[in-house]
Amino acid sequence: MGFRDLHAYKKGFKLAMEIFEISKGFPVEERYSLTDQIRRSSRSVCANLGESYRKRRYPKHFISKLSDCDAENTETQIWLDFALAFEYINKDTYERLRVNSEEVGKLLNHMMNNYEKAVDKFNASRS
Repeated sequence: MGFRDLHAYKKGFKLAMEIFEISKGFPVEERYSLTDQIRRSSRSVCANLGESYRKRRYPKHFISKLSDCDAENTETQIWLDFALAFEYINKDTYERLRVNSEEVGKLLNHMMNNYEKAVDKFNASRS
């Protein structure tokens, strides 16, 4: 099992792709602020998850990278708040993306709180 097989990675990747598509409709003047920021933070969840996988032999590093994932996920939620407030997305889209982001956060927190099981799962698949 690799990081791409993780439920958190799959959900995070899907969310980042959906945000990318939706943000194409944001105003041009937001290109270097909201659009770039929400795309970057949503993608960073998956990037940091991949990095955490490589640090799995070192519990503190593993958890630290997962914490970075969680922080990027929270940042994405904040940018979604702005997108809704500026009326770049409607309430239904906001709610769907927010719920998906919260699911990713719960999965990340479960991995942080149960890192031994997460690491064992990674290592068992390599045997």
